[in-house]
Amino acid sequence: MRKQIAAANWKMNLTYQQGSALLQTLVTTEIDLKEHQAAVFAVPFPYLEMAVDTVQHKKNYYIAAQNCSDKKSGAFTGEVSAEMLKSLNVNYCLVGHSERREYFGESNAVLAEKLNICLANGITPVFCCGEALATREQHRQNAYVEGQLKESLFHLSKEALLKVVIAYEPIWAIGTGKTASTEQAQEMHAHIRSVLKNQYGDSIAEQISILYGGSVKASNARELFASKDVDGGLVGGASLIAAEFIEIIKALK
Repeated sequence: MRKQIAAANWKMNLTYQQGSALLQTLVTTEIDLKEHQAAVFAVPFPYLEMAVDTVQHKKNYYIAAQNCSDKKSGAFTGEVSAEMLKSLNVNYCLVGHSERREYFGESNAVLAEKLNICLANGITPVFCCGEALATREQHRQNAYVEGQLKESLFHLSKEALLKVVIAYEPIWAIGTGKTASTEQAQEMHAHIRSVLKNQYGDSIAEQISILYGGSVKASNARELFASKDVDGGLVGGASLIAAEFIEIIKALK
C-alpha cells in the first residue's frame, strides 16, 4: 500500500511554548501508526530542533520544514538551506506551497531546483500544486495542474520521483472554510496520477503518495482519505488543535 500521510502545516502560527506543548500532547497520545502510515509536522524554522527532539522516539512521526532555499549555500541573508535542514535530521520539506507561490513569486523552475536540492540532501520534498478559483471556474484546472507537474517534476528520474510526495491544494479551499467535495478531490488526484502514468508508467505512478490539502478537518478527513487516490492530507488550521489532528491521523487508511 502507498504511504498514507497526515501532514500538519503550522504556517506562521504558535509561539515556541505553544508549539512544544502541542507536540508533547500528540506524542503522548496513544496512536498506533502502521508501517505504511506517517504523521509529519511542518513547523516554523525556529522550532525545528525542538520538534525533531520531541518526536524522535515516536514511531513514524517526522518533522518537515515549510520551505528551503533553492541555493546550496552563500550570501543569502534570511534563507535556510537543505543542507542545514539535513544537519538537524529534518526528514521532509514543503516545496511550492500556494502561499510561497503567491506571496513570494516562486516559479515552477525555482521549485524544480528546490526539489533537486532536497533530494540531494536526502530530504523528502512534499511538492504542492493546485489551482485558484478563477482557473477552476474556467474549467482549466486539469491543464493548469498538469503544467505545474511537468515544469517542476518531469526532469526527475523514476528513482528520484519515487522519493517525492505530492500535495494537491485547491487554493480556493485553503483557509476559506470551503472544501472540495470528495468527488472533486478524487477526480483531481486521479488526474495527477494519470499524468504521472503517462510520463513514468503505471508502476511508478501507483507508488506516489498524493495528499489533499484544503480545509481538511476531523469531520471530513475519513471520507476524503477513503477515496482511491487520496493518500492523506496536508492540514492547516486543524493541525493547530491537538484533538482535531489526532482524529485526522486516525482517519488514515
